[in-house]
Amino acid sequence: MKIYTRQGDDGTTSLAGGRRVSKDHLRVEAYGTVDELNCHVGHAAADCPRDPMQDVLVGLQQRLFVLGGELATVDGGQPAGGTILGQDVVALESHIDQWTAELPPLRRFVLPGGSSLACRLHLARAVCRRAERCCVTLGTEETVNPALMRYLNRLSDLLFVMARRANQLASVADVQWVGEGG
Repeated sequence: MKIYTRQGDDGTTSLAGGRRVSKDHLRVEAYGTVDELNCHVGHAAADCPRDPMQDVLVGLQQRLFVLGGELATVDGGQPAGGTILGQDVVALESHIDQWTAELPPLRRFVLPGGSSLACRLHLARAVCRRAERCCVTLGTEETVNPALMRYLNRLSDLLFVMARRANQLASVADVQWVGEGG
């Protein structure tokens, strides 16, 4: 099987189900941003020592692939990989609660920084927020699974908590924002 088809040379791509749309279509932007997020999560997983955190990151990649497939499916089609469900959001909340309980309480805003892994997780968090915004925009034009929106919202929270936990495990302090006058 060749990797190239030449079908997209005119600036269009096929959604699951066969409908062709412009490569700058809101739906393509949304699932493309989720794909970018998945790359950042994979980069963080590769930088993560063998730890329960790495297992969670690899699991997140699997769910993000499902989420992207769901975004690429239109016209009432059933996504080949399934859909994001409320239980997926609950699973994220469970990880957030577990790791938050092990962290010192927040007293200031935290800037992206600290250990290399924390930086990668903060970058993934920022891309996750963009993916969420893309899905919100898409939702103004087309139907988007509400659980998918909740998943991305909660995932950005989890990535923030994981970044803090990565700093804690590396014995590196979170970078705190000091504001005007320090």
